[in-house]
Amino acid sequence: MTEACDLSAVEARRLIGTKKLSPVELLQSCLKRIGEVNHAVNAMVAMDEEAALQVARQAESEVMAGETLGLLHGLPLGIKDLDNTAGLVTTYGSPLFRDHVPEQDSQMVADLRAAGGVILGKTNTPEFGAGANTRNAVYGATGNPFDPTRSAAGSSGGSAVVLATGMVPLASGSDTGGSLRNPAAFNGIVGFRPSPGLVPAERRLLGWSSLPVLGPMARDMADLSLMMSAMAADHALDPLAYTMPDVDVRRGLAFNESIDLSTLRVAATPDFGFAPTEAHIRDVFQDRIRVLQSLFAGLDEAHPDCAGADEAFAVLRAVNFLAAHEEKVRKQADSVGPNVRANVEEGLGYTAADVARASVIQTQLYRRWQAFFESGVDVILTPAITISPRPWSELYPAEIDGRPTRSYYHWLALAYAVTLAGHPAISLPLGVDRAGMPFGLQIVGPRGGDALVLAVASAIEAATAGDASLARPVPDLGKLRSASAINQMPNFLSFD
Repeated sequence: MTEACDLSAVEARRLIGTKKLSPVELLQSCLKRIGEVNHAVNAMVAMDEEAALQVARQAESEVMAGETLGLLHGLPLGIKDLDNTAGLVTTYGSPLFRDHVPEQDSQMVADLRAAGGVILGKTNTPEFGAGANTRNAVYGATGNPFDPTRSAAGSSGGSAVVLATGMVPLASGSDTGGSLRNPAAFNGIVGFRPSPGLVPAERRLLGWSSLPVLGPMARDMADLSLMMSAMAADHALDPLAYTMPDVDVRRGLAFNESIDLSTLRVAATPDFGFAPTEAHIRDVFQDRIRVLQSLFAGLDEAHPDCAGADEAFAVLRAVNFLAAHEEKVRKQADSVGPNVRANVEEGLGYTAADVARASVIQTQLYRRWQAFFESGVDVILTPAITISPRPWSELYPAEIDGRPTRSYYHWLALAYAVTLAGHPAISLPLGVDRAGMPFGLQIVGPRGGDALVLAVASAIEAATAGDASLARPVPDLGKLRSASAINQMPNFLSFD
């Protein structure tokens, strides 16, 4: 019999709305699952069970009273530990904030609560979101549910794992160099990087930087579209959430439309011409392309010109870290981890001329991307990440196929090429790779094509639903229940 926590968010919300499922029952099912498997993966890291139960009881009362219900009414949510939650510990993965309890929600969290979501807990993240391996010196490492010795990726690794294991039906994430898409790929769930400003965010100190965004994570496309509908908003606190006077141009957008894949012309690339994609992932990607090719009007091996992407991302990313963390590194270097220190030190080494050149390169790349899509391409398909999951004890991949990587984030190049262009992209699970680990397909849309990306991903999900080899992989919960606690593994609680 299906446990309540394994229901899709859409189905759970339908049952709640028709008085066939109690929000309290659903929350208790999620808490039970957390108690059964979290020891093996360390994904849910802070909870206030009593506060969540109070909210669930209130949600149940509102259902029984026949009140108008929000999109997410009664659904338990995991919130990435980079976003403030009123009354619930928010550490940002940093020992400096080990005991930090915000008095106020971030705007995104407030919007999710307003939609009826029940904040169940915080999900693990690397320190200040630095790096794509979810481990820190506050809560320790998060393991991949398909093999807890392997990385869950990051920085939204905790959110991806709580979804994959059924701890919650929906979770939040954020993405600069793939922090939504990378863990989605490694853990067999869906992660969507929306266009900058579509989900307003106030913690981005460089308010006009298009690199960091917030977005939804879920187990399937219907669930993700539901959460996206609750997250999209117009708030003046975010300079990128452009609006028109007295007109809300984001709330109510259609994120669940259908599309005929046979009308689309698609470009496919394993590397955007520069990403260090390992041979194993290239082979699996080609297998997927052969299966999907017949779905489209045309599919060509092509990609936009990404010249200068490595340089531009390195500089602009470092500038963001410099703005946020320079003072911490200067005053409390021993309390800050190696990834954050490396970014700040790198940022201090750049000149104004370097930043200007990086911004010019980004603009040139963006314009080449526009020309590429205007040539008749509807979407681009790539692997979501360059490698198959490796042990989390490896802070980052120093080499791929025997060739050294340029930096601790170079292995994220398939994601940050898209980040620089500012286009929406999603990681959709399509079976497993040859190591038996989840494989994610990245679908990239045109400028502002958020609804298109979601529609294409939904259509591919539906078209492959009957193929067991392409189904969303599900971890073995029995093995996780009986697994040893991850905190007993060497170097569990450390920066590096």
